[in-house]
Amino acid sequence: MQAPENLPVVVIVEDDLYMQGILSQCLSGPFAPVVFQNGMEAFSYLQQGNIPDIIISDLNTPVLNGIQFLEQVRTSGFFSAIPFIMLSGVDNTDTRIKCLEAGADDFIVKPFNPRELEARLKIILKRAGKLVLN
Repeated sequence: MQAPENLPVVVIVEDDLYMQGILSQCLSGPFAPVVFQNGMEAFSYLQQGNIPDIIISDLNTPVLNGIQFLEQVRTSGFFSAIPFIMLSGVDNTDTRIKCLEAGADDFIVKPFNPRELEARLKIILKRAGKLVLN
């Protein structure tokens, strides 16, 4: 496992304050969450030289929605390899396919089980070589 001072950084893009709290609470501890209201704020954070270990973005956020943010990340040479999970209350096959085709590594439907979210994050980070699991 990684040392506590070297927790994997998770950028969370979520405009709903309640969901921000849930995500921050369930991910704090094994991860270091950094929360933004929209994709534009998160992309600005990346452009300032902050490279998170993984990104979780809601599909429907203001200013720059989840798909637009994902496309910005994937077309950037600096950020294109950052694992990306799309989170949404929309549960239909077309939406999931659109997100996966745009480059999302996973798609999680709200409401979600916090333990499942943590497990998915750990698996993706392990595959990316950013986390060693015992």
